[in-house]
Amino acid sequence: MKMFSEKVVEIARAIPEGRVTTYGRIARAAGGGAMASQSITNILSKARKDGGVEIPFHRIVYADGRVWINKSHRKERMKLYEDEGIEVDTSDRISNFADVLLEFE
Repeated sequence: MKMFSEKVVEIARAIPEGRVTTYGRIARAAGGGAMASQSITNILSKARKDGGVEIPFHRIVYADGRVWINKSHRKERMKLYEDEGIEVDTSDRISNFADVLLEFE
């Protein structure tokens, strides 16, 4: 049986190009409760750092469609969104959020 953290990594890596999902949706899909979404970034960062696992962090967004972008990664991150057809407005929110949001069964 897979551990929660293993499920989180598997789910995050399976987000298809051109789609996004939220921290909370990943947490629920992995079997976590309401507060589990707060651990998603740490789990994925650890998998990348310790295991060299590629994680599509740009495809994981906040529940309101906001994306996390810092100054040092802005240009690279915005290019990824553009290349995948994900529209980000001047408030760093996904304009076509409903169209690109990936829901899990």
